[in-house]
Amino acid sequence: MAIRPIIRLGDPMLRAVAAPVADPTDPALAHLLADMAETMQAANGVGLAAPQVASGLRAIVWRPIAVRGEASDQIIALLNPELVPLDDTRELGVEGCLSIPELRGLVPRFARVGLTGLDRAGNRVEREALGFEARILQHEVDHLDGVVYLDRMTDMASLGYGPELDAARDGGTL
Repeated sequence: MAIRPIIRLGDPMLRAVAAPVADPTDPALAHLLADMAETMQAANGVGLAAPQVASGLRAIVWRPIAVRGEASDQIIALLNPELVPLDDTRELGVEGCLSIPELRGLVPRFARVGLTGLDRAGNRVEREALGFEARILQHEVDHLDGVVYLDRMTDMASLGYGPELDAARDGGTL
């Protein structure tokens, strides 16, 4: 395993549509997924998409959300993921991105999504995600389609650097 460089906004790879994974059991893919998990952990992230480490494959890793909204230590990999909103309810939430360091902004996302895809062994996965985990999955799947969270923001006035946003929120001005 190795920590890979995370590419940043401006690199064309972040705006490209990723290609489907043809063989989930390919040893090179297993290596990529292990590297992605290690890279995400080293960057203190909760999700990472293959394009963020300069791979054009439809693969994501994330930490499922455990009790009280905290990410667990488990890391899940999913290949060729597809999301479907389970209702029309959307929630505004603060998002950041490892490829857009330090910036954060309010992004509307579906509160509940259905998720399908393949696991590392090629088995079909189907599950439901809610709240913050649904937000993580939508963010990472967006990366597979060349979309970054800035594209989803409806009010750019909420965009700012983390410490400044925290200070404004703590001071009651945000």
